[in-house]
Amino acid sequence: MSKFKISSLIIGLVSLTLVAVVSFAQTGRSQLIQLTTNPPIGQFYPFEAEAQSPQSPVKLTLAARNPDGQLLENSKFKLQIFTPSANPFLSTDFPVVEGTKLLEMEATAPQGKLEIEQMLPIRGKYQLLVDVAPIAGDSFTPIHQTLTLDVPEAPVKYRNYGILLIVLLAVGIGGGWVIGKQQSPQPGEIAPARVRLLLSGAIIVAIASLLVVNISAEMVESHSHAHQATAEKPAVINDSQIKLQITGDKYATVGEVANFQVQAIDTKTNLPVKDVVFKIATTQLEHNWTAFAYQGIADDNGQFTWQQQFFDGATHNLSVEVAPSQNSERQFQPVVAVQEIEVAGVATPLFTRLISLAYLVGAIATGLAIALWLRRRGTPKREFRQV
Repeated sequence: MSKFKISSLIIGLVSLTLVAVVSFAQTGRSQLIQLTTNPPIGQFYPFEAEAQSPQSPVKLTLAARNPDGQLLENSKFKLQIFTPSANPFLSTDFPVVEGTKLLEMEATAPQGKLEIEQMLPIRGKYQLLVDVAPIAGDSFTPIHQTLTLDVPEAPVKYRNYGILLIVLLAVGIGGGWVIGKQQSPQPGEIAPARVRLLLSGAIIVAIASLLVVNISAEMVESHSHAHQATAEKPAVINDSQIKLQITGDKYATVGEVANFQVQAIDTKTNLPVKDVVFKIATTQLEHNWTAFAYQGIADDNGQFTWQQQFFDGATHNLSVEVAPSQNSERQFQPVVAVQEIEVAGVATPLFTRLISLAYLVGAIATGLAIALWLRRRGTPKREFRQV
């Protein structure tokens, strides 16, 4: 190879290296959105319906930073949270909410941070679609980023499910051991009486299970259809200076988002008040746990708007407190408004219920097959002699 070709090759390799280094540096110093959680990822689990100890929502913090790592002040966040995708063969505790929108909101972030508290209903990978833009002007380039949040299943769920499968397997083995015992049928009988009684009992149990599951599902469905109206008067609390108004849906359905809006209005001028802070929380009343919480300033219209899904079919309490912001010239005592939200449950899809039933029946059938195989293997073969 000539010296000219060698020199050209070296120059080309050096150029590619420099381009890669510059590209990597630019990528590493681009604007980004960071997600942190409290508790840290891996130290919290999905919501448990019948938990013995109180459960708290996860605190999610989104921080928008420039290439130098500094927070992008005077930002406006738009956040959408989607639950993990549906998988009917490995269903979660709330299959109706799988692959749905859990939350959507827009908020002003003077410090470049957005903090919310959200109860996460199921295991899996959540998607967070985040858009950040300057409140006014073009102080920075708008950011669009998709973040993921992995929520592992609680170990106790695997333990309980394993115990259930072992019990069903043992039931199948016991039934198979009884069926496999040598017993000759009487003339005109297809199978011995003990075998027929055992099979008949299994069929009755399976039919009863299907009836209970489907009747309970229909009751839940009829309950959900009874609460479709959403046209309600807004909840209004009047103070000497501030009128706090809550508008939106008073009836919600599991698997669907409900719309809410809160607004602070000056009672003298009847104009929106901008320099206020809203403190919002939705609480499940039956067991008193918080589903969603947020604290932030009002927008230019003196209001805050969001969409929220209630994954638990029970009545919730929406509490809103409005107070003056730190730099506000208007000072007043905090005003609190409360509104109840009725949530209608939705029946688990029939296919998902049948899959779960098939797993349970399959465990019994497996135990039955194992016992029959063991019986047949341990039974001595009969010898037939020709007379």
